[in-house]
Formats: sequence, structure tokens, C-alpha cells
Amino acid sequence: MKQAKLIAIGDPATSVRCEEVPAPGEPGEGQVLVDVAAGPINPAEVLIMKGEYAATPDLPAPLGIEGAGTVSAVGPGVSGLAVGDKVMLMPRANWVQQALVSTGEVIKLPAGIDLQQAAMLKVNPATAFLMLTTYVDLAPGDWVAQNSANSAVGTSLIKIAKQRGLKTVNIVRREEAAAYCREIGGDVVVVDGEDVAARVAEATGGAQIKLGIDAVAGEAVIRLAACLADGGTVVNYGMLSGKPCMLTTDQTVFQSKSLTGFWLAKVLGGMDQAGKDALYAELAPLVLDGTIAVPIEATYPIDQIQDAVAHACREGRSGKVLVLPNG
Repeated sequence: MKQAKLIAIGDPATSVRCEEVPAPGEPGEGQVLVDVAAGPINPAEVLIMKGEYAATPDLPAPLGIEGAGTVSAVGPGVSGLAVGDKVMLMPRANWVQQALVSTGEVIKLPAGIDLQQAAMLKVNPATAFLMLTTYVDLAPGDWVAQNSANSAVGTSLIKIAKQRGLKTVNIVRREEAAAYCREIGGDVVVVDGEDVAARVAEATGGAQIKLGIDAVAGEAVIRLAACLADGGTVVNYGMLSGKPCMLTTDQTVFQSKSLTGFWLAKVLGGMDQAGKDALYAELAPLVLDGTIAVPIEATYPIDQIQDAVAHACREGRSGKVLVLPNG
């Protein structure tokens, strides 16, 4: 059986390799065996490879934060899952041909769901949904502002917000990214800049925006917060700039604007199984009906993992790069 592993910290394109490992065998009590169909290469994996993530794993380490596949065997005592069921895998070791997991480590998916799209359900749509629904009470017709709007989280947020009757201000870093955000339903799309708050106010008719979603950090947080009403909240989930998050004294003291952070791994770690099931029961139908559909730029077999990672690290991609462990 083939599995991709992290063997060194450094250049992502050379820090992983595909190895032959023992097959997991038959499932035991309360376990299922899953043939893994697909797993994306996410920015978090690249940060892990570089040694820039929240924690550095002991090497060699399995990789693959996300994955989806089909149940190929069930162990004694398993109920609610059967051979042929499609599932999303919750462990973070999914660049592998087969995964032996407990029933509490999978989420059952609708039968008709596309497994390549389902493989990208765990992180980005959940991140967008939870940031939209956790920090500020938003009602249909309310506005939310975000930067890095053409990212996987950003595009999921646009679609989920529209489905919930919310309006979105979408800030991008280059004009080429703006067209796609408009195409998928972004209400206002602007290119970032020092005057972005004035342009957002004009485009929204001075809307009182209470929530801002930031993936960039650095001075971009100041510019995003400037788009918000007094008392607004910025939720940061990324660091594309490589800089610390910044707010001005005026924003925090006189305008009562606040900044908090979101990390999906921590949030999921604090959820019980019922909470996880409820979360993905809300999101999976949006993948099934095509509301959430992530562009895929390329797919690679697992034995070409180094080429896949190198591709995922390219600037200006138009979609995700997926690893297909079983071809």
C-alpha cells in the first residue's frame, strides 16, 4: 500500500515522498476500512513541510489533513455504516490508499456526492461557515466583509453567505481575481488599497458592516477594520502577509473594534461527535447540489506526490491540487 510521508522539514517539493507501507488489514470492533479517493494539498500542509505551522510533527509523519473515500469493509459492532458508503475522513493522515479508522473518525456523506469535492469539505467550507455564524449575530440582509476573497475559504464564504441571505464585500489583491468573485455571487468586489474603506462605503451605500474576515494579517487588518462599523469584529484565520495582525489605537479605543482568531483544528477538537455531525450535515448538501464547488486545477497519483506539492506551491493557480491515492 502506498502512503505519502513528510521525511524532512524544508523545501516542500522535496520534503515528502511516497512509500510502500503495510496494508491495514481487516477492521476490528467499531472500525471501518476506507479506500481513499482524494485529498487536497492545503496551505496548512505546506506550512507543516516548511516548519512554519503551529506544531512540527515527529518525522517521518503522515500527511493529508483532508480526505474522502468509500467504505470497503466494516468491523464487528458497526452500525450506520455499510460497504459502499461515502465518507469524509477526520484524521489528518489521508494521503494513503487505505485508512483504518473508528466510526467516530468519519462523517457519512450523501450517496450522490462527488468524492473529489467531498475531499475538500472538511476545512474550507467549515471554516467559512463557523466564522460566519459564531462571532456576530447576522440576519438576512446584513453585510460581511472579507479579504483574500478569491481563496478557497473566501469563495466558500461568498456562497454560504448568499445561501443564508447575507451580502458580501470581497477584497482581493489583484484585478484578475475580482471577476471570479463577482461570477460566483460576490455583491461588492474591490481591489485592496489604502482607500479601500472609502470605496467599500460608497459601493454599499454606507452599510453598517459588523463582521470582517481576514486571511492576510499585517496592515491588511487595519484596512479591513476600517470598513467596519464601530463595535465591529475582525476574525483572523491566516497570515498570507507573514506579518502580525495590526489594529490602530483609534480602532480599538475610540471605535471599539475587536480582533479575534479562528483555528478550525482547535474548534473541531472541542466538538463532540453530535456537533461535528450537525456541522457537516449542514454543509454536505451544499456540495451535493453544487452550491459549493471548488475549482480543481490538477490531480496527481500518490506516487507523484513531489510533483503535486510543487504544483500546489505555484503562485497564481486557478484551483486546488488534489492527490488521488488510488488513481
